[in-house]
Amino acid sequence: MTIEEIRVRGTVQGVGFRPTVYRLAKSCNLRGDVCNDGEGVLIRVSGSEADLTEFVTRLQQECPPLARINELIRTPYIGEFSFDDFVISSSITNVIKTEIAPDAATCPQCQQEIFDPFSRFYRYPFTNCTHCGPRLSIIRAIPYDRCNTSMSAFAMCPECEKSYHDVENRRFHAQPVACHTCGPTTWLERADGKPVTASMFSMMDDVDAVCTLLQKGEIVAIKGLGGIHLACDATQEVAVQKLRQRKRRNHKPFALMARDIAIIEEHCTVSAKEKELLTSSAAPITLLQKKQFGTQQSSIATSVAPGQNTLGFMLPYTPLHHLILRRMNRPIVLTSGNLADEPQCIDNDDAKEKLSQIADYFILHNRDIINRVDDSVVRVINEKVQIVRRARGYAPAPIKLPPGFKNIPQILAMGSELKNTFCLLRENEAILSQHLGDLENAAAFNAYQDTLNLYLNLFEHQPQAIAIDKHPEYLATKFGKQLASANQIQLYQIQHHHAHIAACMAENNIPLDSPPILGIALDGLGYGEDGAFWGGEFLLADYRQFQRLATFKPVAMIGGEQAIYQPWRNTYAQLIASNLWDDCQQKYSELEIVKLLHQKPLKLLNQLIEQKINSPPASSGGRLFDAVAAAIGIYPEECSYEGQAAIAMETLAKTHTLNNHEETLIYPFNFSFSDNIYCIDPCPMWQVLLNDLQQQIPQSVIAAKFHQSLAHVIVNMVKRLRQQNVIHQVALSGGVFQNCILLEQVTNGLQKLGINVLTHSLFPTNDGGLSLGQAVITAAKLIS
Repeated sequence: MTIEEIRVRGTVQGVGFRPTVYRLAKSCNLRGDVCNDGEGVLIRVSGSEADLTEFVTRLQQECPPLARINELIRTPYIGEFSFDDFVISSSITNVIKTEIAPDAATCPQCQQEIFDPFSRFYRYPFTNCTHCGPRLSIIRAIPYDRCNTSMSAFAMCPECEKSYHDVENRRFHAQPVACHTCGPTTWLERADGKPVTASMFSMMDDVDAVCTLLQKGEIVAIKGLGGIHLACDATQEVAVQKLRQRKRRNHKPFALMARDIAIIEEHCTVSAKEKELLTSSAAPITLLQKKQFGTQQSSIATSVAPGQNTLGFMLPYTPLHHLILRRMNRPIVLTSGNLADEPQCIDNDDAKEKLSQIADYFILHNRDIINRVDDSVVRVINEKVQIVRRARGYAPAPIKLPPGFKNIPQILAMGSELKNTFCLLRENEAILSQHLGDLENAAAFNAYQDTLNLYLNLFEHQPQAIAIDKHPEYLATKFGKQLASANQIQLYQIQHHHAHIAACMAENNIPLDSPPILGIALDGLGYGEDGAFWGGEFLLADYRQFQRLATFKPVAMIGGEQAIYQPWRNTYAQLIASNLWDDCQQKYSELEIVKLLHQKPLKLLNQLIEQKINSPPASSGGRLFDAVAAAIGIYPEECSYEGQAAIAMETLAKTHTLNNHEETLIYPFNFSFSDNIYCIDPCPMWQVLLNDLQQQIPQSVIAAKFHQSLAHVIVNMVKRLRQQNVIHQVALSGGVFQNCILLEQVTNGLQKLGINVLTHSLFPTNDGGLSLGQAVITAAKLIS
């Protein structure tokens, strides 16, 4: 007989892994035990060589749905072994190296039970098992045992206790297991504090009553898994507009939830890959193409996603959502429960205080949300999944670092100001937090600090180095400096666009000591090595260093941050930088954009530019998009969120397919070379674009031509750079590459040159993935 110790690392706690080990061990006639500990799962086992081999093979093949084995190590066992059967032993507390599973959508078996009148879980909103339910959102510490979660407040009844201890039961050691008798409860409240009278909803329970309220046009705050949402009927324009006004969210698209795929398919086309995402355990918001109805109008309210040709849909992912939507034959809006820019509410009292002027009713429960977790957002481009916002269902699952990153010290990367995440590096893996939002909001920054403390405690992470962005005014940067100073930890300042490229390299498993690759980073802006704002960069980079080979011509951001929300400022700055304003007044005075600019205080604006007062030059790809959008009449005056005009222009461009003649009429750009760097100048583009406007070329044609022209000039720049540099791979990163048209056209153009193109899939291409890049660059510097 052979006795072995089998160490399993990965997502192996709270996902039904030990019962699977137990079942397989018994099936293979093995003796021993299995337990959870700080590193994952430890198995001590005795049997014949053949039985042990079969056991290990089946364990990898029959891994539970939510489990993931990163590492399985077999070693001879040395020590006392006195097992005459196979058993599950108690957890061992030691150094924390295991993973925390993401929250998981309700599994098919639990869905069936909540609608089965003969099940003890019939209509129970908190039904779960080891294959589904809350994880990250309820955990305070690990190991992932009930006493370390917010379920510790609920003592199991005899029936749940029996299920919990029955190794053959699907709920064996499912930490949140509960039922009507012993678990959390829900209740309905009016926002105005008046009692909810039984006569209003006869023959209904509180959860079912929510459906009726939504159908009547009411706004309901729903406490879910990782936060509180605001919901209304998505087909009622008045209700959606009311929600927008109360929430102070003027234009940004709302997420939608529908009872099933069939309802989604009434409004959107759904590919096999998109269906797979919608029905996965992550159950993210999936961006889907709207159906073309011709003259017939979609029943979804126009104000759900104004100016968009996509809708963000998700399916119910908790029993509560399934029960609410059982009678709902149309989609609902399900958006985060907060005022604009603030973090989502997670506490009952906080929600009633902040949301009582938005919601008409509240459906609340008494299971505490420990960790705020927003809904994830994904989409499919060319059959490849791209995560736009990584949160519920994905975080905090780690990724294995590329070859060369073993034996690294623990590192904390603080992330960016916008779309923030932070990253913990340890041994051979990176753990990214869930999406934490824009830190410029005080409440969001406070939540960021709380979540960071929670992660550091959960993972017993003691960073030996802290990585920050170079921008001196980012709150994450300032906080990182404070932490480093207070704890005497080494601090590394990482350039923004280098971090973008390094993040793309890391998730594509590029080894540490690989030769430099060309990275193209296009975004709003990031702090450059020269103290200027960068945002359209071509970097020859590895993990340790980079060389800036090319950039877009820097143009003033008139009014600083105001330029992000008033696109006309960027148009004027581009025209001034191209020496075209005099021509505009003489030759193009009848154009709408020129008329609009004449209404602005141009003398003052010129002084700001000349004297460089709150008008920093920036090579920003994002601001170039804004400038063109405003010029052709898309949100020229005001935007309510960054990139709104650019997103609307992309939507417009998709409505027009360039014909063969138009494809040859791309807008020209100039190339120049000085101080060892190429510069892309859009000046000649503006001259031709103004002519197109004067000739009343349709908006959609100009938008499509601009996208194709920008892709063309990017590919041409790569051709030039290949003449002096060895370039076999190109990494595309930065928020501008959320633009599907640009990403597809640049990728196709580079692939035709025989270049391997790296893009983001596991993490956002926007600043949501920046902390990963900061972390791996810091690790590379420490290893060297």
